[in-house]
Amino acid sequence: MLLKEIPRDALVRPLTRNEVVGLVVRLTIFGAATYFSIKWVVDALDPTRKQKLQAKKRAEQLMKQIGVEGIKLNEYEMNIASHLVDPRSMKVTWRDIAGLDEVITELQDTVILPFQKRHLFRGSKLFQPPKGVLLYGPPGCGKTLIAKATAKASGCQFINLQASTLTDKWYGESQKLTAAVFSLAVKIQPCIIFIDEIDSFLRSRSSMDHEATAMMKAQFMSLWDGLETGSDCQVMVMGATNRPQDVDPAILRRMPTTFQINLPSQKQRQDILKLILAGENLSNAINLKEIAEKTGGYSGSDLKELCRDAAMYRVRDYVRKQQMKQIAHQLQELDVEERPVDEDRLRPVTQLDLLFGLEKMKDSKAATVSQRTLKEVPLD
Repeated sequence: MLLKEIPRDALVRPLTRNEVVGLVVRLTIFGAATYFSIKWVVDALDPTRKQKLQAKKRAEQLMKQIGVEGIKLNEYEMNIASHLVDPRSMKVTWRDIAGLDEVITELQDTVILPFQKRHLFRGSKLFQPPKGVLLYGPPGCGKTLIAKATAKASGCQFINLQASTLTDKWYGESQKLTAAVFSLAVKIQPCIIFIDEIDSFLRSRSSMDHEATAMMKAQFMSLWDGLETGSDCQVMVMGATNRPQDVDPAILRRMPTTFQINLPSQKQRQDILKLILAGENLSNAINLKEIAEKTGGYSGSDLKELCRDAAMYRVRDYVRKQQMKQIAHQLQELDVEERPVDEDRLRPVTQLDLLFGLEKMKDSKAATVSQRTLKEVPLD
């Protein structure tokens, strides 16, 4: 049949209900397939898209939590904002740090006072916090604790910056993230940018550095001294390291205020032990002075581990006594009811526990030194 012979009304006849439903279903399936195909392609091109969305949600929650509202942030600033730390949520105070009274006093006068009393000298270019503060010394001596206590005491916004935050697989993204660190800090100032183990992030530049890494370091230093962080800017970079000789000299120049955190002296070790054991059930015969005399060269973290190990001896003794009682009851064919461990039934920490813990730590340190020596001695 020819087309001209088909009646006109047959060509424009309305679709039936089943045909409409089928057409809608096909269009829905086609739209869903198109959407998921595009989403798959986008995710394949940018595998970090999900992490970026999670970082954006976390950044929005943190900004609202710390009371910073009405500030527009771009994508890169949102990524950095996800590493914000609310100073009010920090539980570390100056009372949690023992044996560093001189360092704390100088920090309060040099760093915290310009932040807290900045309203008294708004027109002054000299009454400003230092651009950079470096805490250096052996590991485990309280550098990170000092940084946390400084942020809490000053009331500043605190960015816990890590090297992994600024690294990206795409060329040029690391520089944009580096720029976002300072632009975000300026928007939410007063702000402290804390970099732990700064020697691994901003180590001395050499010709062996990757091009992206060298550009990131150069941009970080230029923005540190750049126009955005002028004389009236309340932004400070604080770094901690146990290898200051590995930090780039240009970075050290930008950190004029330095604090050396050495291993504690005997008096400082005694104060640290007293602080660690505060609130514990101790025997009246505890002599912390003797322990302090025998722990020469120990850091604060070593002393904490010593006290933790000593406190565990009483738990071990309690468990062994319970096991002996169960064995005795089983021999007598008596029913034994399991009872939870009650803290009040644990014996106090004694001097002997601390001495046992000290001997254990000495053996561990000796084994570590011997292994290091074996690695350094070449085999014939």
